[in-house]
Amino acid sequence: MSVRNVVLIGATGSIGRNTLRVIAAHPDKLRLVGAANRSKCADLEDVGRRFGARTLCCVERDGEQALCALAAMPEADIVVMAAGGTVCLRPTLAAIEAGKTIALASKEVLVMAGAFVMESARRNKVRILPVDSEHNAIFQCLDGRGGKDGLKRLILTASGGPFRDASIEEMRAATPEQALRHPNWSMGPKISIDSATMANKGLEMIEARWLFDVAPNQIDVTIHPQSIVHSMVEFVDGSILAQLAPPSMTFAIQHALLYPERAPGVDAPLDMSRAMNLSFAPPDPEKFRALALARQAMQAAGSAPAVFNAANEVAVEAFLQRRIPFLAITSVIEQTLCSVCATQPGSLDELIEADAEARRAARSMLDR
Repeated sequence: MSVRNVVLIGATGSIGRNTLRVIAAHPDKLRLVGAANRSKCADLEDVGRRFGARTLCCVERDGEQALCALAAMPEADIVVMAAGGTVCLRPTLAAIEAGKTIALASKEVLVMAGAFVMESARRNKVRILPVDSEHNAIFQCLDGRGGKDGLKRLILTASGGPFRDASIEEMRAATPEQALRHPNWSMGPKISIDSATMANKGLEMIEARWLFDVAPNQIDVTIHPQSIVHSMVEFVDGSILAQLAPPSMTFAIQHALLYPERAPGVDAPLDMSRAMNLSFAPPDPEKFRALALARQAMQAAGSAPAVFNAANEVAVEAFLQRRIPFLAITSVIEQTLCSVCATQPGSLDELIEADAEARRAARSMLDR
């Protein structure tokens, strides 16, 4: 394959750092030509120096318009959307309109605007390659073809986070330090808390609905403590295909960046000469209420997933600031979904306004 020019949005976060490891391991296949950060401008400039990327955008300094221009820059072949929150939404659409392949790690892009993004991708004949380990696993199991006719369901795996074996009483008293202590993955604070509530799995269900064009009732979640099976696909004949790898994001990132080719990985693979136990169990619906709320939002469609996401972000921030207890995160989400009527946005601006309304409603609940 010829060298692919990569633009990386979210260069110094967890996904961004692992993406840079993959690029550094394959200089004959991948070249960083542009990078962006929401903040940490000095760290971004250091990335530019180390990788020879001359086009950089620090959003708090340069603005969203510069970020969209970076995502659509002519020399880019593939754009990695690795920043959390809503910062990647407009840049993703700009990159799609410019015909760039998208390597998508930002859950919020499809959770908020799945209909708009997927329609734009179809219209511009752009491929969206999933970088989340769960969605990348499904993509690999389907071999990139979809296989919708014979597909029964998608099964997303979840570690269960730090409270997998905790009681409701223990979760009620949980501190931010305990919730941030993920047993398998090294992630940023927001996604670590989402893993503890399993809101992350709810967001992934919504994302999977758009990526693979399936109905909400075709997506399930199972607890898999070892984080070795990254997700599974069940077909109508009862066969189940699974994708296995160690709990490192480099495997999914590299698969997306080099697709459809493969190359030696960055991290060590599974050692199949050693004994290994793999277990699966259904999630406890009382402990992990965020899953049912996410399914509710997914079924309501329209602006409801954006409301779920916005309320969750506000509640997680409040928990990290010790303003609310851990279990109140899902209570804020539930109350926001009840108080903000789901609409059918006709434009991206209307969707962004629905997001803003949900944030106002969630903050109002916290103030009360």
